[in-house]
Formats: sequence, C-alpha cells, structure tokens
Amino acid sequence: MSVLNDTENMANATAPQPALNASSPWAHRAEILENPLRTYLLGIIISICGNILISISLNIQKYAHVRHSQRDSKPYYTSPVWWCGVALMGVGELGNFAAYGFAPASLIAPLGCVSVIASAVISVIFLKETVRVSDVVGGTLAITGTYVLVTFAPHTTTHITAHLIQYYIVSWFFVLYLSLEVLLFCILLYVYKKRNVKHIVVVMLLVALLASLTVISVKAVSGMITESIKGQLQFIYPIFYVMLVIMIASCAFQIKFLNQAMKMFDATEVVPINFVFFTASAIVAGIVFYQEFEGLALLNIFMFLLGCLLSFLGVFLIARNRPKIKQKDPDFIALDKIPSRSHTDKVQPEVNTQTYGSLAAKLMCKSASRTHHDS
Repeated sequence: MSVLNDTENMANATAPQPALNASSPWAHRAEILENPLRTYLLGIIISICGNILISISLNIQKYAHVRHSQRDSKPYYTSPVWWCGVALMGVGELGNFAAYGFAPASLIAPLGCVSVIASAVISVIFLKETVRVSDVVGGTLAITGTYVLVTFAPHTTTHITAHLIQYYIVSWFFVLYLSLEVLLFCILLYVYKKRNVKHIVVVMLLVALLASLTVISVKAVSGMITESIKGQLQFIYPIFYVMLVIMIASCAFQIKFLNQAMKMFDATEVVPINFVFFTASAIVAGIVFYQEFEGLALLNIFMFLLGCLLSFLGVFLIARNRPKIKQKDPDFIALDKIPSRSHTDKVQPEVNTQTYGSLAAKLMCKSASRTHHDS
C-alpha cells in the first residue's frame, strides 16, 4: 500500500503543472484558501470589517433621521444620505455572509459586538453624543471578550461541500435538535399569537430560533460558494438550493419578528437581548450541526464562553439608556399655524387631566353664546 502511495506521489510530482506565477493574484488567492490559519484569519478580518461598515451605516441612517426630524420636509427615504447608509449596510452584511465561509459560525456570530462598539464610538465623534461611564466600561469589556473568544475559539477550518451538508442533515443529533427547535417555536408562536403574550423574551426567542436556521444555511451557502470559487463546483447539487431557500425564508421571518419587537419595545432593550440570543443560537447551531467544538480542549471551551459573557455584558452596558432622537411632538399645536393667530407658543393640555378638552369647550360655548346673542 505504501508503494502505491509513493508511486502516486511521484506521479503527481512529475505531472505537468499549470504555469502559475507565484506573484500573481490567482496564486496568492489559492495560497490563502489552502492555508487553514490564513483562512481563519481572513474570516475574522472580513467579519470585523463588515461589522464596522454596518455600524457606520447605522449612524449615517441615524443622522438622516435626525436631519429629517429637524427639517420635517420630505420623507426620510428620499434622502441620498439615508440610501448611502442602506448601501453600506448591504456591503457590511455581505461581508458577514462571506466570513461564514472562512471561519466557524461560533466565532463569527459573537464578533457582532464589534458593530455595537464601533457604533458607540462613531456616535460620540460624529453625532456629538456624550461619553458615559457605562460606554467606557462596556467597550472595555466587549473588546476584552472579543480578544478572548478569538484566541480560544476553535481554529479548525472545514471545507463545506454539498456531500458534507447532506451528511450533517441526516445525523441523529441534528434531527433531534431540529425537532426540539420546531416544537419550541410552535409553542412560542401559539403563546405570542393566540394567547397574546407580548413579552420581549417571547419575541426575541422566536427571532433566535429562526436565527439558528439562518446561521446554518448561511454558512452552508457561503461555504459551498467558496468551494465553487476554488474549483469544486457545488451549484450542481440540489442541497445548495435547498439551503438557499431556507436562508432567504428564515431571514425574512426573522426580520419580521425583529421589526415587531422594535415597534413594541425600546431599542435599548431589543439590541442587547437580540445580540445575546442570536449569538447563543449561532454557537449552539455551530456545535450541533457543524460539530465545531469537536476535539476542543475544556480550557478553550471555558475561555471561549467567558469571552462571550464579557461581550454580552459590554453590549448591555453600551446599549443601556442610549439617547434617543429628538423629534417634534405631534401632540402639540402651534398657535402660529392657526389663521389670525400671531402667538408662537405651543399649548396642549395633558390628556389625563380634568382640563383636557376644556379649552375647546370654552371656545365652543363662547361661539354658541355669540350666535345666540346675535340672533
């Protein structure tokens, strides 16, 4: 057997190889994709850059909303600044999508805290928001946690192919995991829709369960695209399109429930809870489906979880009690907008007070008395 292997190696070594300049970009790309450590670092760099772009886009959109609230002229979606922010967010999300093809899902998901840190820094520098003690402490904890989880995360890089995805899907522990997830999702959906329980934990758990499928499908699609770029075409297998449909559907419903949460609850509650739940679901999905913690030392697992915990605390402190955009209150009536009125103050009684509506009642009584007197 060893003689046969030696013969094959000699044949491969003497076989004519395609002329490829070592300094050419194609040779450099092939070297990066074949080097596990470089592939791992490439995924981390792409994810960090994508999250920074997302934070920049969020602040650009926030600036567009602030300017719209001050001018109150055209709708915000007609502003080129707002669309610039949307475009940057698309590029950042595309970077996160590509990062899943190079690094473990259990590592890419916690790196989302980079977006929260960068957003806080940008809002202080460009939007002139005040620096709070919780921002400094939270940023320090999040940066420390990011360093710890990157250092102790699994450094193995798996080549995601269609055959591997098919093998993972039919494994008994994933079937059990998916069954429990579907059962829990149905229970939570029944409680949320039929029982009308509008608690933030219920809504965010629905988002997290969908995010678990999103992470699995995104890594599968991104990994198969990466393998196709390397020369092993994966588009010919039906499993690629199955995972693509799952990715699109889970993303759509995830955004739907997330928007409902943003309407019902404050962003300072939704952002940290969504980050914690999404990261936890992504880590569990990576462990169960892609078996990313297989062979990892106990110390590495403990330090990785510690890094995630520090990142969670940092994001919570940064997102807590963030200043809101000051908008014009539509409940106030400007008297200078009323014809024949030159007064510029804003008068509006409180709704819950006994004087609410008394001003209009008095005006109506005076108008009625004048009409009666004239008649």
